[in-house]
Amino acid sequence: MSNILIINAHHKYPFAEGRLNGSLAQMADEMLSAGGHPIRVVTIDEGWEVDRELENHQWADVVILQTPVNWMGVPWTFKKYMDEVYTAGMGGQLCDGDGRHRDMPDKHYGSGGTLAGKKYMLSLTFNAPEESFDDGDQFLFQGKSVDDLFFPMHMNFRFFGMEPLATFACYDVMKNADAERDFKRFAAHIDENF
Repeated sequence: MSNILIINAHHKYPFAEGRLNGSLAQMADEMLSAGGHPIRVVTIDEGWEVDRELENHQWADVVILQTPVNWMGVPWTFKKYMDEVYTAGMGGQLCDGDGRHRDMPDKHYGSGGTLAGKKYMLSLTFNAPEESFDDGDQFLFQGKSVDDLFFPMHMNFRFFGMEPLATFACYDVMKNADAERDFKRFAAHIDENF
């Protein structure tokens, strides 16, 4: 069985209390625990301890990042987590610097990851409707996919040497939510990837 670290990156706002992200994180915990996987859950709004988070990443075979999409990225509190935890991990816990060597400083940037063989999964909640992605006629994303939008997050995990599992997304969660449908799709996604 795989060790699973679930990070609930939701940050509470007056218009978004985090029930959907909390429910998805709990659902992943319950389903994967029932399947025999050891689980650790970190809820960003409850705080963190840097050394413990470095150990969590080293322990985990898979990291599930459960996050809302705020202004086309993760909430600021998770960015702070990354700035603190991921920067502290550059001494070998997550990566050995940026992978370059002094004799070839223009080669191999980003290849210093020490978590090779580990995987990650992005699970995202959007206000945007699903139809706004992968369609060149749509105004904002201009034909780009969810993974195109989250390319920087994919690169953060790749920097550590990790490999992606398929991304999961819930769409239109504020104006046209269908939580029951999302839960069914999420359960199928977990079953398919674990």
